Amino acid sequence: MEVKCENCAFRRKAEKNPKSFKARLWRWHTKICPGWKAYQKQLAQK
Repeated sequence: MEVKCENCAFRRKAEKNPKSFKARLWRWHTKICPGWKAYQKQLAQK
C-alpha cells in the first residue's frame, strides 16, 4: 500500500514553520490519521 504522507504538501508546509497554526493542526491530525499511522509503520519496517 502506498502512503501519500511522504509527499504531502500540508506536511511540508507544517515542517517549514513548526510554530504556525498549520503545524499545530498537522500534529493534531497525525494523532487520528490512519494514513499517517500506516506511514510510520512502513518507515519502521524499512
